[in-house]
Amino acid sequence: MRLQIAAALALLAVSSAEAQDLSTAAPVAGSWSYAPMTDGSEAVFANDSGMPQLWVHCIRATRRVSISRAATAAAPLLNVWTSSLAKGLPSSFNPTSGRLTIDLANYDPLLDAIVSSRGRVGFAVGAQPPLVVPPWAEPARVIEDCRA
Repeated sequence: MRLQIAAALALLAVSSAEAQDLSTAAPVAGSWSYAPMTDGSEAVFANDSGMPQLWVHCIRATRRVSISRAATAAAPLLNVWTSSLAKGLPSSFNPTSGRLTIDLANYDPLLDAIVSSRGRVGFAVGAQPPLVVPPWAEPARVIEDCRA
């Protein structure tokens, strides 16, 4: 019985994080950059200090887009918020790079929601403050690279 209660509370926590409304949150100051890579292309969002915070990477051979956020520990989900869609996705953690990553097919509707989001896109992990970034053209270019 205790296990069922714990599972129910965990689902409630995930649902509340996923449902977090970031429509009035201010995006972090910083900028996006785009670069072609040997296996595809990548857009990186760095804060004003120049520290990379978010990566959008296209792997052309598999037509997959990965989105990574800087993190210090593993988490089961990375919650993504856009002005039209909010979704929690299973994530993997790489302790060497310090990144929490989600992997999406090149035509996943969440990618379209990210590039067309109005004014901001948010990425939240557990109880940590969300990373809210502006939806500039660089991530859209990476996504289009994986669709071409």
